[in-house]
Amino acid sequence: MRRTDREITDREKINKIIEACHCCRLGFCDEGKVYIVPLNFGYEDEGSRRVFYFHGAMEGRKIDLIQRTHCAGFELDTNYQLQEADMACGYSAKYQSVIGTGRVDLIEDPEAKKQALLCIMRHQSGREDWTFSEASLDKVAVFQLEVEEISCKEHK
Repeated sequence: MRRTDREITDREKINKIIEACHCCRLGFCDEGKVYIVPLNFGYEDEGSRRVFYFHGAMEGRKIDLIQRTHCAGFELDTNYQLQEADMACGYSAKYQSVIGTGRVDLIEDPEAKKQALLCIMRHQSGREDWTFSEASLDKVAVFQLEVEEISCKEHK
């Protein structure tokens, strides 16, 4: 990171920034072209491992790329505030952002899918009392990104 004065390394603070975000953008490399998709997510920090959970359609470009590459970049940001100035070059912004890379895999086990969907719903709604029918589990793709690299930045 070029601006180390803005770098956040405290694990708890990084987790709080992630918790404040509602959209995680996954970036894939598709035969030399970039494909970025915004997604709702759930997140768990298990100490030695950080995992993002996502859901979506069972077919399409995103699923094809997951199955083919098992690799994605990710980006989240929050607390954006434009800082105006009298001169164009004086404009700036306050923000918090998290970026990184990781291994992406589909989750096939029904119980693991349920737990991942519960994590997503907990993050999005704050509730934990959700149930999922077998039919709905069969119709949705659930996947996880296990973080390999992560960096966090804050401009106050």
